[in-house]
Amino acid sequence: MKHVRGTLFAAVGAVAVLLSSCASETGGTAAPEPSAAPVTAATSAVSPTSDTESTKSTKSTEAAGSADVTKPGSALQVGDRAVVPFKYGTDKQGTIAIVVTAIEQGTTADLAKFGDKANGLTPFFIRATVENVDGTDLAYSSVSLRGIGADGKSTGVIISGDVDKCKSETAKKDFTTAGAKFETCVLQAAREGGTVAGATFDKGDDYLDSPIVWKG
Repeated sequence: MKHVRGTLFAAVGAVAVLLSSCASETGGTAAPEPSAAPVTAATSAVSPTSDTESTKSTKSTEAAGSADVTKPGSALQVGDRAVVPFKYGTDKQGTIAIVVTAIEQGTTADLAKFGDKANGLTPFFIRATVENVDGTDLAYSSVSLRGIGADGKSTGVIISGDVDKCKSETAKKDFTTAGAKFETCVLQAAREGGTVAGATFDKGDDYLDSPIVWKG
């Protein structure tokens, strides 16, 4: 089942792309914000895990039951597994594992459907596998990841939608048992000459200020 994104420009139908206000730092002009502003990636560098975050980790472990959750602020490599408490909607919560399996660079041709809005952008595809750890009912849920540059900050580009090489997926109706898995892909982008060097998970109170980071 495909995951449906949020507010999109009518000019491109099912997809939208927007340069964030930090484009002004490079001398460009920020694109006007849509009526419902999309969520932006974190713009601050990811801090390493500190002693104070061990308290947060204990809180997460209690929420996740018997599963040992990954500490907020953990720095992982592409291919590493992170276990996190997970909430979806108003009535679904459990424990999932996320493995970022690849961060691939695309070509400008991959963004052809975005038209002129994608001029000067290079697409990147964050591929991940999501696993149901504790067997709770998480059917039809989806996971959000965000790309960061080599400096650990947002790339300054907001993009939503799918392209042929990168399709966002949601869990199927049988994502209700321990060990159930699905694969997904998150489309991200950087300005020409930039890169997406890592991916972050920042959902939930514990991870909002100290996201988990995967780097290649």
